[in-house]
Amino acid sequence: MTAELVRGQNHTLPQTRLEIRVSAGTPVVAGATLGDERGTVHGIEWIAHPGSPQLPGLEVSKQAAADHRLAVDLDAMPAAVHRVTVLLALPMEAGGPVRFGAVAAPFVAVTGLDGTEIATFTLTGLDAESAVAALELYRRQGDWKVRAVGQGYAGGLAAMLADQGVTAAAELARSIHEAVARGMARSVAPPPPRTPEGDRVRHTAAIGDPAPPATPPAGPTPSRPTAATGPATDSTAGTPTAGPSAGPATGPINYAHPRRQATAPPPPPPSAPPAEPGRPAQPVAGDATGWSMEERLYNQVWGMFEDLARTTAAYRSAVDFAESRMDQELDRALSDPRSRVGGAGDRAREEARTKRDQLTERAREALDRDLAQLAAESAVVEPALPAAFAGWDNPVWHAYRVPMEIPMALRIGDLHLPENPDLRIPLLVRLPLERGIWIDSGRTASEAAALTDTDRLRRLAMDNAVAHAARLLAVYPAGEFSVHVIDPAGSAAAALAPLVNSGVLAGPPAAGAGGVASVLAHLTRRVDLVQMAIRAGAADSLPPDLDTAEQLLIVNDFPHGFDDRAVTQLRYLADEGPSVGVHLLMVADREDASAYGPVLDPLWRSLLRITPVADEHLADPWVGHAWTYEPLRTPPGSQVLEQVLAQVAAARRTGRRP
Repeated sequence: MTAELVRGQNHTLPQTRLEIRVSAGTPVVAGATLGDERGTVHGIEWIAHPGSPQLPGLEVSKQAAADHRLAVDLDAMPAAVHRVTVLLALPMEAGGPVRFGAVAAPFVAVTGLDGTEIATFTLTGLDAESAVAALELYRRQGDWKVRAVGQGYAGGLAAMLADQGVTAAAELARSIHEAVARGMARSVAPPPPRTPEGDRVRHTAAIGDPAPPATPPAGPTPSRPTAATGPATDSTAGTPTAGPSAGPATGPINYAHPRRQATAPPPPPPSAPPAEPGRPAQPVAGDATGWSMEERLYNQVWGMFEDLARTTAAYRSAVDFAESRMDQELDRALSDPRSRVGGAGDRAREEARTKRDQLTERAREALDRDLAQLAAESAVVEPALPAAFAGWDNPVWHAYRVPMEIPMALRIGDLHLPENPDLRIPLLVRLPLERGIWIDSGRTASEAAALTDTDRLRRLAMDNAVAHAARLLAVYPAGEFSVHVIDPAGSAAAALAPLVNSGVLAGPPAAGAGGVASVLAHLTRRVDLVQMAIRAGAADSLPPDLDTAEQLLIVNDFPHGFDDRAVTQLRYLADEGPSVGVHLLMVADREDASAYGPVLDPLWRSLLRITPVADEHLADPWVGHAWTYEPLRTPPGSQVLEQVLAQVAAARRTGRRP
């Protein structure tokens, strides 16, 4: 079973003959250093790089490439070698990227010789760095382990080599880049985007659909054949609102599936009969590309989102054009005084309106045809979704079992447009979470919020928070996710009952100033210790009482019960926590925090804002549609939430872990 590592996490290697596979969205230089017990590299003869690609038990690529396979035989390593550190660096070619923040997040996998993945690591959160220590294989008490490092260096390869104790690091880095430059003519560039499915019938590309940018400036930009991850930007705050981000790091974030940047995934199996001439193909669940059914369904969902966005944009553009053309024709006809006499003016008005209606009708026919196909696809995709992608009313939850590994993404709601409110597209966010979530309990501008009283909005917001926490607990392996709650005034006791009664919380909900301070101090300590361990390269020396599971902190009614110190700690957790597995789920009305002034603005902007009632606050990155977000709700009278939490609690008690 593959171990998906996060920074600082380690995993025992079951064998000593391995491959290190690197996949990046741009050519990178791959190398490795051999270190002693302290990690010190004792000379250039302990470094494998394109200019000297072979060492005992180690062979690396001779050139820059988007994909690498490094051969490792740990049994053939000299006895003095205790660490093998895999290094990645951007080549210093003219016109090429100069920082990892501008390219796709590299993906590194440790595999057996047959290609079976043992451990994987996605290097998210990089920005100005041009070189990174990706992972290390290290010897501990006779066994070999792998640790995810992800330590970047803005000073490039020279700074990274100097940090490992290499003398004359700058000269060595220069010689490595020169060796790479000599082989750049043979370097392997990433392939261009491919669309194995061709032009889909439901796309109305003839109306000049805007193409998504190559690197999304603020939010994700999903495309049909690849695994993209999020719809939108918050139209009220101008910040990304779905899909993961790299915590507090700045710079553009690439949301494409990191494992699929340089290779095209296999096309879907031909499970549907060919369509009759003149008829659209019958929709099939999982007809997108991908390496697994989960990834194919994931890609298909976001393909449906993109299709709906673009076909609606085409319709709205056509309607706007028809209205503009009618206005122009009327202006031309009525600008001539002679047309105002007799029936000429009336005929001109009637002809202009007739043309407008004809254009609008044709646009509506095209839209209805595309919407019908999307609705048919949704009808077959929705029942086939796994639990993490499915709504609470999906029967898959009644067959729920605690998983052995985390899924690619989690469903946190639905999206729809006014042209067809019944066509709902699942809103998926990538896992592990890389940004917090804010459930806005305030009276927003939506009609649903305006018709709901303040107390009910707060209760609905907290109910949503509990449901999201339950879904996160349900999709993680037993013991791999912990939930803490801060409820300063104890006002959310009724909403928190499912979590409290099932026993899945890490501790009772914290109340009062003392409880708030205790929970924040505990999580702040965890973030500090893990960050220091990662920087020191000693992640295996964390205190035994430290919970290494992913942590979720639910905060109710912020900022009530928070003093200045607690607010500062919460901002620290929002900024630094996601990169080391500490996440926020806040239930708050932004207006309640207005007394703090602009000091909390960065906090709100860093969170994914969702609402407890239907609200139009999401905007897609292509044409800026205002999407209506609908929160997930359990069916009336259903006990599915309690049943799922009971299974999670039982799995924890029996110690089931992957």
